[in-house]
Amino acid sequence: MHTEVITVRTGGRATVRDITGEAAAFVDGQGDGLLHVFVPHATAGVAIIETGAGSDDDLLTALDAVLPTDDRWRHRHGAKGHGRDHVVPAFVAPYASLPVIAGRIALGTWQSICLVDTNGDNPTREVRLSFLPG
Repeated sequence: MHTEVITVRTGGRATVRDITGEAAAFVDGQGDGLLHVFVPHATAGVAIIETGAGSDDDLLTALDAVLPTDDRWRHRHGAKGHGRDHVVPAFVAPYASLPVIAGRIALGTWQSICLVDTNGDNPTREVRLSFLPG
């Protein structure tokens, strides 16, 4: 297995950050196999979603509706509503596995690999990319 950790700047507010380019560069020339994308953080996830047409903002709006940033959360350190950030990975898993064919990720036409980070307290994240040859 080949693996590497990339650092992704997410900033100080909730964001959906497209990391497809970084993942594609990682598997380029690797042949057939599986790409595993893992975010080793308790407050972030990985989504396969369309970006640039509003779906990324819609995802954040949906998370806000289901998991509001208020004081209902028992986990209370950090910014107001930070407890909800610790629940996000139950809704947006911290990993995704994707097929790679001839060194290219087999995504659908409008699909992108995105880091979903609702935690504005941490402006950078690590993402582990792993390739398992077929």
